[in-house]
Amino acid sequence: MSEQSFLILAALADEPRHGYGLVTEVAAMSENRVQLRASTLYAALERLASRGLIQPEGDEVENGRLRRYYRLTDAGAAAVEAETQRMTTQARAAKRRLARRARQPVPRLGVIG
Repeated sequence: MSEQSFLILAALADEPRHGYGLVTEVAAMSENRVQLRASTLYAALERLASRGLIQPEGDEVENGRLRRYYRLTDAGAAAVEAETQRMTTQARAAKRRLARRARQPVPRLGVIG
């Protein structure tokens, strides 16, 4: 699963959101590292909907603009959970390796002197 897809799904985990709400929530969740453009967002939403991970929740008009809300499906929640578990497992493995590295002396390679 791409990082963008994961963040969109995670942003929908607690409540339905419209496109701009997703853009701002993804930016906040990623500490502004991931900035979704409209074209990227809507392509991702179509892809996620076609896989049954999200679905439209309803539309509303605000200031003359139509806003479509999306919600996470049960399959989407399961996908977020599985991806979260996968990332957690990988992060633990990386931390263990870094801890072992910190305890080992640094090898000296090719010292001339």
